Amino acid sequence: MTQDEIKNLNFEEALQQLENIVRELEAGRIKLDDAVAAYEKATALKQLCENKLKAAQLKIEKIEVKPDGSLSVAPLDNVEE
Repeated sequence: MTQDEIKNLNFEEALQQLENIVRELEAGRIKLDDAVAAYEKATALKQLCENKLKAAQLKIEKIEVKPDGSLSVAPLDNVEE
């Protein structure tokens, strides 16, 4: 799978492939040369998943109701606990 093909995966597809690679590496069913290639692919898949999660996080906003009843949005990071 090329870098371009990896970039076109959605989050769920990338995560599934990453999980499959991890299982194969942990099971020791891969030859050394194939393990190195699998590790490189897993690194690219991990980065893709992280980027997609960060992008989703930036899109999440909270809706606030102002005292006058009007609505506004604010980044979720500003949620007071």
